[in-house]
Amino acid sequence: MQEMDRVNAEGAGKLSGANLSNGQYRAVLAAAVALLVAVMLAAICIGRYGVTPFNCVKILASNFFDVEPTWTKTMQSVVMVLRLPRVLTAALVGAGLAVSGAAYQSMFKNPMVSPDILGVSSGASIGACLSILLGMGAVVTQSWAFIGGMLAVLITAAVPRLMKNDSPVLLVLAGIITGGLMSSVLGIIRYLAMSYTADETVLADMTYWTMGSFSKAGAAEILSVAPVTLVAGAVLVLIRYRLNVLSLGENEAKTLGVNVSATQLVIILCSTLVTASCVCVSGTIGWVGLVVPHLARMVVGPDNRKTLPFSLVLGAIFMVIVDTLCRSISSAEIPVSIVTGLIGAPFYFYLLYRQRMSMR
Repeated sequence: MQEMDRVNAEGAGKLSGANLSNGQYRAVLAAAVALLVAVMLAAICIGRYGVTPFNCVKILASNFFDVEPTWTKTMQSVVMVLRLPRVLTAALVGAGLAVSGAAYQSMFKNPMVSPDILGVSSGASIGACLSILLGMGAVVTQSWAFIGGMLAVLITAAVPRLMKNDSPVLLVLAGIITGGLMSSVLGIIRYLAMSYTADETVLADMTYWTMGSFSKAGAAEILSVAPVTLVAGAVLVLIRYRLNVLSLGENEAKTLGVNVSATQLVIILCSTLVTASCVCVSGTIGWVGLVVPHLARMVVGPDNRKTLPFSLVLGAIFMVIVDTLCRSISSAEIPVSIVTGLIGAPFYFYLLYRQRMSMR
């Protein structure tokens, strides 16, 4: 156990940054969880039809306890049917994209890596848009999105095998190639929708879906993606210490008894499952898996035993805030990716500038 702690500390140290002590980390994580609960409660209260926090808490508590009603049926419908499923979905998607992004960045030792690096988002977009073009229902669209994301990963994984090279760099390059190919196919599907479909809403649905939205999130959507997202995300959190071992180098990891290829496969598979599940319920949302892990490392340090759980909570907070802004700051709902881009791009530029100054 002492040897493993030493290895984890050395692996984390190679990633850059300073670690918090265990006591400090627990306090920061507890504060983040409390902030997440407060943000989710505020998100349920905020909207065109406002609900006071007092009534919101009572409505939520009435599902478990005998509470005397002080609210209207409209309030209960807004809280339980419209906002609670949406807020839970946003938190689930934000947590999933953030934890998979942190795992990818650590495994590839590349801060530019994000959850869609293997073409997952592009493949899922193709599946969803093809389903919309053919007039399928919402459940079929989610299923096709999931299948499209997994097929994209299989194509990406096949490239290193064909070239007989298992280098992580080659896998990243294969993901970029696959993503470009999928984007071209997506363009063809949208062109067909524009040229040969009489229904004008089809192209609008495709565009809105590829830009990300939680407007259609409901209890059915949560139940359809939560099991896969939670199980795969839990696996990533449980094996997070192995990411520190992998950062020491392949030879030393093998010396410590870690099956490098199997571990990398599990991490890639779980991260892909999480990303595909998130994309199939919310559409394509950029920047979350790229920026949130960096912010987590700035707060708790680079040790993956601390970074992954904190990224999970931070991603949920970020996505709930963004979704609340998207549906509240204008009369028409704004696609989520627009807001994440407006926030993420300047923040990432700041990170690059900060890194450049530190190198000087």
